[in-house]
Amino acid sequence: MTDGPTYGFDTLQIHAGARPDPATGARQTPIYQTTAYVFRDADQAAALFNLQEVGYIYSRLTNPTIAVLQERIATLEGGVGAVCCSSGHAAQIMALFPLMAPGRNVVASTRLYGGTVTQLNQTIKRFGWSAKMVDFDDLDAVRAAIDEDTRAIFCESIANPGGYITDLDAIAKVADAAGLPLIVDNTSATPYLCRPIEHGATLVVHSTTKYLTGNGTVTGGAIVDSGRFDWTASGKFPSLSEPEPAYHGLKFHETFGPLAFTFHGIAIGLRDLGMTMNPQGAHYTLMGIETLSLRMQRHVENAQKVAAWLEADPRVDHVTYAGLESSPYYERVQKFYPKGAGALFTVAVKGGYDACVRLVNTLEIFSHVANLGDTRSLIIHPASTTHRQLSPEQQKASGSGPNMVRISIGIEDADDLIRDLDQALAKATA
Repeated sequence: MTDGPTYGFDTLQIHAGARPDPATGARQTPIYQTTAYVFRDADQAAALFNLQEVGYIYSRLTNPTIAVLQERIATLEGGVGAVCCSSGHAAQIMALFPLMAPGRNVVASTRLYGGTVTQLNQTIKRFGWSAKMVDFDDLDAVRAAIDEDTRAIFCESIANPGGYITDLDAIAKVADAAGLPLIVDNTSATPYLCRPIEHGATLVVHSTTKYLTGNGTVTGGAIVDSGRFDWTASGKFPSLSEPEPAYHGLKFHETFGPLAFTFHGIAIGLRDLGMTMNPQGAHYTLMGIETLSLRMQRHVENAQKVAAWLEADPRVDHVTYAGLESSPYYERVQKFYPKGAGALFTVAVKGGYDACVRLVNTLEIFSHVANLGDTRSLIIHPASTTHRQLSPEQQKASGSGPNMVRISIGIEDADDLIRDLDQALAKATA
């Protein structure tokens, strides 16, 4: 789309990044299922490899189908650019990769997806990195955790599994005061419900597997660059501010300005880490994004109705859905999520672990899978699956205790979902 009118979200989710195919006129973005691209001549090949010209070399780095998806996601999030990759976890590593070095740390929220907690607490140690896990509702604790070796602050906008709402404005102020980039995982909210860059985020990451694709068909990830961070100011980010030996001393910030992080993600991150999205997967995600706003409206509408019914049910101890007036995060929802609090929450079932197992096993419409953000309603017991590897203290902090089930509400008929939960709760708590 060309510069000019400011288009609405519903228009951008269909048109951003997409152009009729120059060779055939095809209106839908083609799947460019190719590994490599023919150069015009030797001079063009050299210019591409030296980052003097933007174009296509090899599909580990760039691909026309994926490029459309990158532009669309960046546009919807309000960023200057995006890099797509193979999964949400790949996106997290790629977001940290240019910022970190052995001995450096990231300050992260305790309220994260269990796999992310393990990635930050265990896996990144093999790179010589470390993480400090802090309750992000305690801003003084966040400030106290930051030291001279901290290189980033990381949180989820709507935390998985409990649906807790992060005060992005407050955390962004802490990050700004420390001269650090704020990385926000916006998977559970999507840019339809919240755009973290508007609240001070430097980078936004996604598991595109979830709501963006929306139908449980492909895995993928994305990193969106706000283009607002000065990578040269503190001297803490040499990968972006200092000469890059692999490109004959090129400085990413000096050469690419606001797009420094995006170009580094492609030219270094994808080149050397190889966490590449495939064009077929990008196509499925593009198809999903075309209906994102419509699906999210239904997700939220259903979640509000189902959560309210569960909260009133005597077989349930409590429900963590932030869209309920009883939630401690309800006021944050009004501020950050005027279109709704998403469709992810946990439910504490009376009868504890055994009742949770029976509930999961007797539901008929809900699918028992390790995913969220599907058109289908999904359920899982986090303490024994997605958050199994965490200690009891970590499980409690993340909202995934043994008496909790995580529910991702789909776009089915809400009354059918309630009837299914009703019959399953009757059996689970008998």
